[in-house]
Amino acid sequence: MREGYRAAYPAGMRDDERPDIAYPPPSEPPIDLARIASVAEFEPPARERLHPAAWAYYEGGAWDGLTLRDNLEAWHRYRFRPRVLVDTTEIDLSTTLLGAPVSMPIGIAPAALHGLAHADGELATARAAAADDVLLCASTVASRPIEAIASASGNGPRWFQLYAQRDRSISRDFVQRAEASGYRAIVLTVDLPVLGYRDDTIRAAFDPGARAYGNVVGRAAVGGALDDLLDMRSVGLTWDTLAEIRSWSSLPLVLKGILTPEDARLAVEHGAAGVWVSNHGGRQLDRSPAAIDVLEAIVDAVDGRAEVYLDGGVRRGTDVITALALGARAVFTARPFLYALAAAGEPGIAKALAILREETARAIALVGAARVGDLRREHVSVVSSGR
Repeated sequence: MREGYRAAYPAGMRDDERPDIAYPPPSEPPIDLARIASVAEFEPPARERLHPAAWAYYEGGAWDGLTLRDNLEAWHRYRFRPRVLVDTTEIDLSTTLLGAPVSMPIGIAPAALHGLAHADGELATARAAAADDVLLCASTVASRPIEAIASASGNGPRWFQLYAQRDRSISRDFVQRAEASGYRAIVLTVDLPVLGYRDDTIRAAFDPGARAYGNVVGRAAVGGALDDLLDMRSVGLTWDTLAEIRSWSSLPLVLKGILTPEDARLAVEHGAAGVWVSNHGGRQLDRSPAAIDVLEAIVDAVDGRAEVYLDGGVRRGTDVITALALGARAVFTARPFLYALAAAGEPGIAKALAILREETARAIALVGAARVGDLRREHVSVVSSGR
């Protein structure tokens, strides 16, 4: 076991006393947040604190990790074309996502098992997001149930990410529970017919136990069992399935995992209110493009008929305004918040949000805009394809 990791639960506990999750969260005191200047700085202390299997699960990518690395490196291919003598006295980062107001165009992307990082899991994440009026997208495979996350979120903006199950009645139940709990959209992940091949989780024999999943207790663990849970694998999630999923609630449907203009057009034609450009954090098909590199083409294909979002390697406010200038309505990220949660709990999430807010506000002013809606493609250029 990695030196520096210390379990939150005593090693001598009897089996019937142990928590539901096989990899207990770290118990060290929170780090000194005053010394954290960027969200990337949460990663080293998180790595030291997390159970090695949890770290492997959070950090790892698929196959050779080319897409995982490119998600970060792709942002370096873009440069700004700042305009000067623009009145930036009042900077306004607020916007709306599917009609709901949010304080900034940065959201917390869906990620499984926040309970590996902190005992409060998604409850801490939801509280911090709501306090900052930031959108949280909760995962089907969260550590805590849909309803508990909603309660922690209060009046905060929230969406629910759906993995379609083989048993459609389970999927329908998820959607209807989300609607009843005040979630404002269903985000259907469409890029996971099977799990990507992940060396790190195979080496770690990652299996937190079926009861670690707040919404699928007793139904599945990660790996082959989660593959079995997913409807897409054998029954087949297709474009024709979307009408049925949309019929389960009055909530707008967002499709997450779009990487081509062709699929973006089909998404709109099949009633999607949002197109989420994503390669699943580099965890699915390696050698997929970085989301930022295909964003412009997808924005053009959508042509204003739906909102466009992006995730993939967002670590800086400069990343945020690059994506917005190229047509994204908002960006999302997950790993920095998981690492912040492991390092300092709810205050860590709040600090990460504050850093991204300040970075984005400074970047938008320096590029010559006062509001997120003022960002245009002419504010950004590509200096290298990196190919």
